[in-house]
Amino acid sequence: MFEQMPLPILSAIFAAAGIVVWIAGVYVSKTTDVLSSRFKLGEALGGAILLAIVTNLPEIAITASGAMRNQLGIATGNILGGIAIQTVVLVVLDACAIKKRAPLIGHAAGLDLVLEAVFVIVMLTLVVMGHQLPDALVWHGLTPDGLVICGAWIIGLYLIGKARGNLPWQSSGDAPGGQPRRTERQKEEQDDEKKRSTLWALTIFIIAAVATLIAGVVLQQTSETIAKQLGMTGVVFGATILAAVTALPEVSTGFAAVRLGDNRLAISDIFGGNAFLPVIFLVATLVSGKAVLPHATKADMYLTALGILLTAVYIYGLIFRPRRQILRMGVDSFVVLALYVLGVVGLFAIK
Repeated sequence: MFEQMPLPILSAIFAAAGIVVWIAGVYVSKTTDVLSSRFKLGEALGGAILLAIVTNLPEIAITASGAMRNQLGIATGNILGGIAIQTVVLVVLDACAIKKRAPLIGHAAGLDLVLEAVFVIVMLTLVVMGHQLPDALVWHGLTPDGLVICGAWIIGLYLIGKARGNLPWQSSGDAPGGQPRRTERQKEEQDDEKKRSTLWALTIFIIAAVATLIAGVVLQQTSETIAKQLGMTGVVFGATILAAVTALPEVSTGFAAVRLGDNRLAISDIFGGNAFLPVIFLVATLVSGKAVLPHATKADMYLTALGILLTAVYIYGLIFRPRRQILRMGVDSFVVLALYVLGVVGLFAIK
């Protein structure tokens, strides 16, 4: 539909879809905070389930579409290519969204977030292992790697939920001087939302989620057409425009969460989304009837390893909680940004 459109019209549609995603992200973040409180999920589990799935709805649609057309490379690249850039969203939030009394990660530190970061590394490790399996291991649209990854995700969510009140640590694993369980801004918002019903919050959440899905797919498709008209190569396009486009929902919801004073929710959204993305391989396999992960390229595995590396840096940040800032970023965010830039440079060397 977009291939025959001139560049100015494509750019206008792209910008309009971006605005829709941004506004929808604000409402998703606000209603997630309400629903997490109503259903007693907590910031970590609410971000790992509600925000993570909604902000990755465009990736689910794009992956299913690619698998349906038997374009397994699109499905794999879409899943694994977004993990590293979504981690870099935390750098953007650290530099631009939070007040400068403390770095983002250190201010929101808690053992539940450490568990979520480890959860991401576990999921990506399973991806690397699944890549080594033969593509003939398919039974009724299911593969061993897809089932194990999906099972690990469910177990990980259970453990994160269990960690909310059962960790043998003082103050339930909260770091001294970290974000309180309820900030003053959140208390004010919660008082206002008490006047609203759970059904109202759920309805707004669903509407915003559907808007995110539709606008996200439009963003991806228009950006691909724009890249073709500008003559950009696949590697350059994937590392720049497409990476930024697929991360836009996370940026929007992250800014909204930070402005609410809920840094934990913003961080949990990123870690939860990165842990959820490998689960989409099960969807791709069911749709295509073929093993998808064994067809991942060297570049895909390279980006998977880069995602593991960036997540590990933030684990150190959550534990050591450095107070020093460089260019308005915490030291951990600065290191993540530097490693990501170096990683993208290395990506161009992969044939």
